[in-house]
Amino acid sequence: QLQLVESGGGLVQPGGSLRLSCAASGFTLDYYAIGWFRQAPGKEREGVSCLSTTDGNVYYADSVKGRFTISRDNAKNTVYLQMNSLKPEDTAVYYCAADRRLCMVPVKYSAYVYHYWGQGTQVTVSS
Repeated sequence: QLQLVESGGGLVQPGGSLRLSCAASGFTLDYYAIGWFRQAPGKEREGVSCLSTTDGNVYYADSVKGRFTISRDNAKNTVYLQMNSLKPEDTAVYYCAADRRLCMVPVKYSAYVYHYWGQGTQVTVSS
């Protein structure tokens, strides 16, 4: 059974950092797009980043470019999202998603193409 499990969310001060993890089981992350998405209350779910295991390309939404980094650990079958210089507007539930495809861009609007989703993890940025 294909499963994605996120972890690493929590409460952090503005300017702080968090590292989210997305652990995959039931499949190997080959020929996949792995995306990170977020949804704040009353807002649409928006993509923040995507990593293609097919060609190695990575993509970021403009709102997080230069602050967030997506990466992969092949041995652990896990994808990470390193979030630095966090802002209150980054507060949201963050989701990991996967699909057997290349990354779709612009990543901000790509949520609808993904078939497999994790359960979400809350990130709160507040002083």
